[in-house]
Amino acid sequence: MSEPAVAPYGAWSSPITPAMLAAASMRLGQVAVADGLVYWTETRPDEAGRTALVRGDAFGEPQDVVPATFGVRTKVHEYGGGAFVVRGDTVFFSNFADQRLYRHTPGAGEPVPITPETGGAHRYADGRLTADGRWWIGVRERHEGPNVPADVHNELVALPTDGAAEPRILAGGRDFYADPRISPDGRRVSFLAWDLPWMPWDGTELFVADLGEGPTLGEPRLVAGRDGEESIWQPSWGPDGDLYWASDRSGWWNLERDHGGERQILHPAEGEFGAPLWNLGSSTFAFLGDGRIVCLRTAGGVDHLGILDPETGELTDMDLPQTAIPRPTVAAEGTAVAFIGASAATAPQVVLLDLTTRAVEVLRESSRLDVDASVLSTPEPIAFPTEGDRDAYAYFYPPANGAFLAPKGERPPLIVMSHGGPTGQADPSLDAETQFWTSRGFAVVDVNYGGSSGFGRAYRQRLNGMWGVVDTDDCINAARHLAREGRVDGDRLLIRGGSAGGYTTLCALTFHDDFAAGASYFGIADLVPFAAGGTHKFECMYEHTLVGPWPEAEALYRERSPINSIELLSTPTLVLQGAEDEIVPPAQAELIVGALRDKGLPHAYLLFEGEQHGFRMAGSIRRSAEAELSFYAQILGFEPGDPIPRLAIENLPG
Repeated sequence: MSEPAVAPYGAWSSPITPAMLAAASMRLGQVAVADGLVYWTETRPDEAGRTALVRGDAFGEPQDVVPATFGVRTKVHEYGGGAFVVRGDTVFFSNFADQRLYRHTPGAGEPVPITPETGGAHRYADGRLTADGRWWIGVRERHEGPNVPADVHNELVALPTDGAAEPRILAGGRDFYADPRISPDGRRVSFLAWDLPWMPWDGTELFVADLGEGPTLGEPRLVAGRDGEESIWQPSWGPDGDLYWASDRSGWWNLERDHGGERQILHPAEGEFGAPLWNLGSSTFAFLGDGRIVCLRTAGGVDHLGILDPETGELTDMDLPQTAIPRPTVAAEGTAVAFIGASAATAPQVVLLDLTTRAVEVLRESSRLDVDASVLSTPEPIAFPTEGDRDAYAYFYPPANGAFLAPKGERPPLIVMSHGGPTGQADPSLDAETQFWTSRGFAVVDVNYGGSSGFGRAYRQRLNGMWGVVDTDDCINAARHLAREGRVDGDRLLIRGGSAGGYTTLCALTFHDDFAAGASYFGIADLVPFAAGGTHKFECMYEHTLVGPWPEAEALYRERSPINSIELLSTPTLVLQGAEDEIVPPAQAELIVGALRDKGLPHAYLLFEGEQHGFRMAGSIRRSAEAELSFYAQILGFEPGDPIPRLAIENLPG
């Protein structure tokens, strides 16, 4: 093996190319098990971001379930989820292009629509089938006009699976519904409901109603939860006929059940058995054939799969190599368990576990980085001091590339990653995007700032009323902490983030002077339009909790909006945006770009046609990585170690 070459941090060449990064960006989604087969969704960058439905088992290659002209994705809540359900050999799925619900049996012709054509105005998600297979019961979201939220109606509906009649409303009048689940005897339905201004992790209510002929729902009975005060996650009927769920009334999402009309906590713990309900159809626990529960528990930022005995409360860790479950989706049938798992050494993958034989099969890998191990950086969990004499958490990735050494005494530039949500969570799974940077000589810190999930309700609530402050402070303090320890160059700090993480990035660049440059992916520049109804229904009052009630707190919204303090901004900024983003519209990007141009600051703006909230196309992913690397290289004054297109930066001196 040849001696490592000496080159400045950031200027190392890497085998993890932008093209490889695009190929490694397949997203694995919902997982289900039916009749011994595992079904899952995967979003494919090389198919223009189409979401395919795939099935497989331990004995053969996975096969696509629906034709390539269909995308299995719903736009309910814009974030979707719960886009398919399986019964026997037949799947019922939402098609992205027209948002209609389809019935499809592979090998028996083309998918058949079973809901009316509405031009995408009516959307369907999170459905289940009655025992006789005649009815689909799930969530419908109707868009009947331009006004949000007044013209957007969410409800529970039943529709015949043969498509012979229009959907029938079972429950309406609440702002949101989720998780309609039919009891094993077919006589009851449980569901979640909540109202604005709350998000589901602030508080939801769990109801049970009798299911009658027609079908019809009887008068709902409140079982648990309260708007704004107690969040209920994933109500599910056990094989014993009891209703199970996770509640955060203890400060942590712990598993409970309704047993004879009495609420029972099954295993009290300072750990999370639930997660924020961003995507419908998500699951962190499922029932085995013998009535035990296979469940995901997050503690100290590490995910564990275990088996819980509901009668004794005993929880047994399964001691699997997957220490991160990046998508909360766990399914089971008999002794088979399917989930999406990852670790510091493996990217997210669809895993099938047979509890009888203890055999573990990987059915699909989201990506495989076929590179030497010396090129991969191993995450180090860190805690660091932040404002209010508290600690916050992050994963630190040092530069790693066995082919290079930095000049003696040089410290690496640091990229601070600010996740979205803002209730999202950084996890230690192998991520090609992170390794793209560390293999070139950048250090990376992925921050779980106050407001992140996985650390209990009190940690999530640190951000209440403090969005743009606590998250920004924690990202800055993570960088300062690493600079004080001498692990990074305090004069070459960078920050990047998407969506809510893009907002945090813009706040850090505007209100503080710690960073040399930053990159905002579809970030928020002005909070006022969001508070005044400038976004979709699901998040149209999110800021009520994060900032304050509107319009009473209007002054605070303006104060927290980077665009209103643009005189403070003096940092080069890269802005990237999807042209069809309905969550953070392009107008937000154009606000900050206009201000950067007016001030004469170095900046670049890339608008990606056909992209929405989060880039899904291979070309967009590749181009954005090349642009960001070129931007940092020009601002920090080094030449990239790999040939990439040089980004045109406006107002760059020299």
